[in-house]
Amino acid sequence: EIKKDKTSVLILNTKNSHGMAEQRRAFFELISMGIESPVIIRRSYENISFEKLRLYSSTDLGALLIDGLGDGVFVNYINNFGFPYQDINLLLFNILQASRVRITKTEYIACPSCGRTLFDLQDTTEIIRKKTLHLKGVKIAVMGCIVNGPGEMADADYGYVGSGIDRITLYRGKDIVKKNIKSETAVDELIELIKNDEKWLEPKQSTIC
Repeated sequence: EIKKDKTSVLILNTKNSHGMAEQRRAFFELISMGIESPVIIRRSYENISFEKLRLYSSTDLGALLIDGLGDGVFVNYINNFGFPYQDINLLLFNILQASRVRITKTEYIACPSCGRTLFDLQDTTEIIRKKTLHLKGVKIAVMGCIVNGPGEMADADYGYVGSGIDRITLYRGKDIVKKNIKSETAVDELIELIKNDEKWLEPKQSTIC
């Protein structure tokens, strides 16, 4: 009956201590039966800290999603720690984005910084993040130096890469667009580049969750 019903949505729940393996097996059984209905992966957690919830849910859900198993997630959580349920929603959206199931916000790549970094990487990354967080689906890399930066940001849409003392080189994908510009104007020029590519939205127009 499920196979014939094109409107059905399945919720795959488990209470098994090895729940991820059990759910993976269930997905393979659905595939072998030719059932193509959307599947929501459901997991339940009780009285654990948010840090453990982040770890467990990312492992339990993400490992399936990243293999192309599942279309959505549902977490049932008994919360005695007092953190807002909005934090859980954000966590689940982050898991969906990391597994490429649903993109809801900008993604960032940043290097850990080293002796070759000649600008304030941490503060600059935060400034860029605050100004571009609403750009759904755009990936921006902030790299400390020209030595390793281009290789580490190979799949980014835009790159902000240190190229000297207070000097920045901007990339579109793997291509240099502006070279050795002043760091004091580089963030604005990055935004202008995004606007010129028609990927910019004003924050109030964003649909980010």
